[in-house]
Amino acid sequence: MTIHNPASGFHRVTHDRPLIEQHIDAYRMKGKLPEPTVCPQCNAVFHKGRWQWMQAPADAYSETCPACHRQKDDYPAGYVSLSGDFFDAHSKEILRVVHNHEQHERKEHPLKRIMAIEQQADATVVTTTDIHLARGIGEAVHHAYQGELDLHYNPGENQLRVYWQR
Repeated sequence: MTIHNPASGFHRVTHDRPLIEQHIDAYRMKGKLPEPTVCPQCNAVFHKGRWQWMQAPADAYSETCPACHRQKDDYPAGYVSLSGDFFDAHSKEILRVVHNHEQHERKEHPLKRIMAIEQQADATVVTTTDIHLARGIGEAVHHAYQGELDLHYNPGENQLRVYWQR
């Protein structure tokens, strides 16, 4: 059941299929970075071909990571909309699931971060730096509390909108 009419350019995604990014993400690095490279904002280190949490050597190059770049530009990759009477009554518990999922993912994947959690007129919206984190948050909330989960992907903008309600 669709719980939200997506914006133009977004296509429905089913939960049982992996999300395959079809277009180039403007926030991905254009080429391979020299190793090691450290992000001056969050101190993540690009080492062995990926960003990771580790101590940066003194001679490390400096380059802003894609997650910090997205945060600076305020351009989320994922939007998770949480709504409904059940959410209103249990928002603290559900947001604890959201934060726990992000913390778990962020330990191994420094580019997966929550950017903001904002209360809007009819929903609470969680924005993320990564489409896979948005999907994972939606699936974690759905697994814990059931309800209705709807995913919409816009390949042109490499954005995912997740709608959960109960």
